[in-house]
Amino acid sequence: MFVVIVGCGRVGSSIAKKMLAEGHDVSVLDEDPEAIAQLEKGETSTWEDLGGSFTVGTALEIDALLEAGIDRADAFVASTDGDNTNLVIAQVAQRRYGVEKVVVRVLDPARARWYEEQGLRTVCPTQIAIEMLETAVGVGV
Repeated sequence: MFVVIVGCGRVGSSIAKKMLAEGHDVSVLDEDPEAIAQLEKGETSTWEDLGGSFTVGTALEIDALLEAGIDRADAFVASTDGDNTNLVIAQVAQRRYGVEKVVVRVLDPARARWYEEQGLRTVCPTQIAIEMLETAVGVGV
């Protein structure tokens, strides 16, 4: 499977490393050229030598998405630190490029629910934390 991951912070880089280790082709896009260091942390080889690719560019620019390989992606993960960016690029991946598996990280629970209802696969770490904290303190028990 060919996977494009946008955002190379803790979340994006962790997913990228795991997917590459599982034998998938992985392309990462980030606007910060230094972000590749996250992919190489703890490794003895460069990200490219390990088989991954890295593109420096802005996720909202079609040219950067194309350079990262969105037009041939089997899966797309939007994991930047901005909900708006993630939601827009996820919709571009899904609607314009017909990527089969699109997953978007959304921090705002209300927005995550609404976009999930519109057909985007969302992951909301904020909602997950709320539920875990409620369980931990016995809310609703």
